[in-house]
Amino acid sequence: MKNHRKLKNVRRDPRVSVSIESDIEFAGFSPYLVIEGTATVEEGGAVETLRRITAEQLGPDHIFPPEGDWPDGFVLRIRPTRFYGVGPWAAEPD
Repeated sequence: MKNHRKLKNVRRDPRVSVSIESDIEFAGFSPYLVIEGTATVEEGGAVETLRRITAEQLGPDHIFPPEGDWPDGFVLRIRPTRFYGVGPWAAEPD
């Protein structure tokens, strides 16, 4: 939620890549997905975003970050431009 170097770098050069790897083997590989895109940094909204994601993933009884006086933080939004990787979702259609 702080203005760390990553946010400063994105403001300077908004090109980003996000990679996600699974530990479930598929056709002898570890499936992975790479998302490339352009990012923007939004001021504020970090606490609300984290709490919404936590409630969706863990249920409404979970609150993160816990109640307290948190800074407004930042939200990084990515507009995808390219997807690639290895996995069942990437298999060629018949």
